[in-house]
Amino acid sequence: MMEELCAHIMDIAANALTAGARHIIVSIDVDHGANILSVTFRDDGKGMDEEMVRRVTDPFFSTKKGKKVGLGIPLLKGTAETCGGRFSLTSTPGQGVDIRVSFQLDHPDLPPLGNLKDTILVLVVGNPDVDFTFDVRVDDKAFGLYTTEVKEMIGGVPINHPEVMNFLLEFLDEKLFFI
Repeated sequence: MMEELCAHIMDIAANALTAGARHIIVSIDVDHGANILSVTFRDDGKGMDEEMVRRVTDPFFSTKKGKKVGLGIPLLKGTAETCGGRFSLTSTPGQGVDIRVSFQLDHPDLPPLGNLKDTILVLVVGNPDVDFTFDVRVDDKAFGLYTTEVKEMIGGVPINHPEVMNFLLEFLDEKLFFI
């Protein structure tokens, strides 16, 4: 089990980037009334065939050369199942991957979310050529960051320019106060 859910977000995003994704969507939904935390990941990377989809949850399987184990997805699946939730992964070659995971909010083994602001910033700034969509909802409060809109707003200035990074930091501080 990873110490924070944001570590899983980073890991799944890294997988998507390795698979050539140009657009990554991360949705986080906290519903205290239903006692559920749901996270959805979607990407437009190279996707997986049926055999790989079956094998990717095996910790002794890895698609990376020189690695005999791949723990990210199996750990995420295990955390979800341990915490009274569910895990699903669907994919079609050439169309990316869709991962849906849920957790029982009050489960004692549920890791904390972690530092979502820094996770978003690292992904966006570290991968300026990739478009990210982050949608976060906690009960009746919602937040969205869409890098296509940010890039349009800043014109030709790179999204990892120091002034844009400062803007993103302030924006995330202001908008993610409810998490």
